Amino acid sequence: MNKKILIDLIGVLLIALVVVVGYKLSPILLPKADVTVQPDPACDLQREACAVNLPSGGKIELSMGTRPVPMVKPFEVQVATSGFSPSRVEVDFAGVDMNMGFNRPEFTPGSNGKYSATVTLPVCITGLMDWQVTVLVETGSERVAIPFRLVSGSHE
Repeated sequence: MNKKILIDLIGVLLIALVVVVGYKLSPILLPKADVTVQPDPACDLQREACAVNLPSGGKIELSMGTRPVPMVKPFEVQVATSGFSPSRVEVDFAGVDMNMGFNRPEFTPGSNGKYSATVTLPVCITGLMDWQVTVLVETGSERVAIPFRLVSGSHE
């Protein structure tokens, strides 16, 4: 009987540990934002750059360096900012209907408010993949999130 109680106690402690670790990692895996700005749903990242005006002033533009966006091949992603100087720029690529793992490169600053990173998206076995591509920008006083949508792959 004592052995069963010990096993149950170890099980409860392991569950508690998983909960605590999940709670501590949640800001990394599920980014928090002070402001979320919705982009124009008609903008198609496969065809053009998409821009958003921020409520506090300034503008952010997201563009894919290769169109159509390739699967399992590196391509460049650019974020251009104007009207403010961010302290950090990231873009989070998350599968909408399927978990495709953590894919959030930090962008390297360039000149004139331009940031870039090389991204490689995993392939989806169904051929088509819906992505939520969230631009995360830290301005010092707030964290802004802009969730774009992107469909990659083909029916072939």
